[in-house]
Amino acid sequence: MRTGNEPLHARSPLKIRCGLALWGLLWAAAGTVAFIAAGRPEWAAACAALAAITATDLTLVIRHIHQGAHYQPGKEIPPYEPDHGRNGALKRPSSSGRGRRAGS
Repeated sequence: MRTGNEPLHARSPLKIRCGLALWGLLWAAAGTVAFIAAGRPEWAAACAALAAITATDLTLVIRHIHQGAHYQPGKEIPPYEPDHGRNGALKRPSSSGRGRRAGS
């Protein structure tokens, strides 16, 4: 569903990223084995490094999926309106260091 404000309310596609990382890990591991068998240690090392990076990414994606809906909102969680600094938390205090007094 397109709402027109995706940059503000984008949802992370962690399941797709998990599948792609797993696919990349399988291909990098297969490339490592194939290049070792072909006697190409430089290419085997490159594939092994790529497999290590992909395994790290897969681990982080699985960790974020296990953290639950707070970190990966599902379709049942509606988007929320960003703060835009209107609640006063991002405002600087006045020059006197205190707010206005009633009657001043």
